[in-house]
Amino acid sequence: MAKKGILVLEDGTVYEGHCFGAETTTCGEVVFDTGMTGYQEMLTDPSFAGQIVVPTYPLMGNYGINDRDFESAKIQVKGFAVREYCPVPSHWQSKLTLHDYLLENNIPGLAGIDTRALTRHLRKAGVTMGILTSEMTTMEALDELKRAPAYDSVDFVRQVTTKEQYQWEYKPKEASVHIVVLDLGMKYNIARMLARLGCLITVVPSTMPAEDILDGLKPDGIVLSPGPGNPEVLHYLVETTRKLALHKPVMGICLGHQLIGRAFGARNFKLKFGHRGGNHPVRDLATGRVHITTQNHGYAIDPESLKGGLEVSHINLNDGTVEGLRHQELPILSIQFHPEGAPGPEDNLYMFEHFLEMVKESQ
Repeated sequence: MAKKGILVLEDGTVYEGHCFGAETTTCGEVVFDTGMTGYQEMLTDPSFAGQIVVPTYPLMGNYGINDRDFESAKIQVKGFAVREYCPVPSHWQSKLTLHDYLLENNIPGLAGIDTRALTRHLRKAGVTMGILTSEMTTMEALDELKRAPAYDSVDFVRQVTTKEQYQWEYKPKEASVHIVVLDLGMKYNIARMLARLGCLITVVPSTMPAEDILDGLKPDGIVLSPGPGNPEVLHYLVETTRKLALHKPVMGICLGHQLIGRAFGARNFKLKFGHRGGNHPVRDLATGRVHITTQNHGYAIDPESLKGGLEVSHINLNDGTVEGLRHQELPILSIQFHPEGAPGPEDNLYMFEHFLEMVKESQ
């Protein structure tokens, strides 16, 4: 029999289940994701750092873990709470069970909880801090939660960024442009897709000064990657973003998009329960076309605060929030959604193509 465990929210709500993965205690912001597949990408997405993730799709683990679908070098989530865990995967590429993968990375899982009820609770009350444990009582867990730092106060980017500069392993035979990716929590698929489009990719730490990027690496263009956490605590990156955007073509994705807004004077605000999943409709205002997008964020740009030449280029059709920006004079574009989103990675490739057209026009 699997050991019993609990997920305790800071408002005292408790969900009981049974453990898989590591039998340990973890604390983080509890969020839900509406993706129907892609749990391996979900687990390794750095934008989930500091969070306990609850998939709304009821079955996890049914196709195991393979060697191809990692989005970073390790599991990034703090915990994984699911309706049903499948211990016997069925897929020809599977190398490992979900249980063993979590266990190897010392990440706890909790199965058998009512994820539909939990999702409704989060949609009504908003995302909240929680603790997943098989070692504590409810009262002990609540006491531990009181001592945990608030999710909004932590700089998670410093935890997930690369420690050293490196060149992406795949190098096109005829690289047309050199792109530097400022790693705020880069998903591998960003580098994969840019390399396929003929780019030489250099990935650099989030703490690298703008002068070192511009003068030392001499990029043709710069991508500000997605990443975790609250953009309002990343003051050092706002200044870096401003300097980069004034000298080179820049594309911001998710957190990178929010930082571009901040660099030109806009404000960010926290969404009640965020956008996480692979089925979010976004309208491109230039064409009127609606794209189904992959998203993973808990913050958005306040459109009333836009200034410095930025204007809205995309909107979310579910709630009207800003999904993209462009600059009226400078070669800058940014999007809140993930054009590299996997599975379904081809859907919004056009955004990378637009960026590279902008880079080539600036050369």
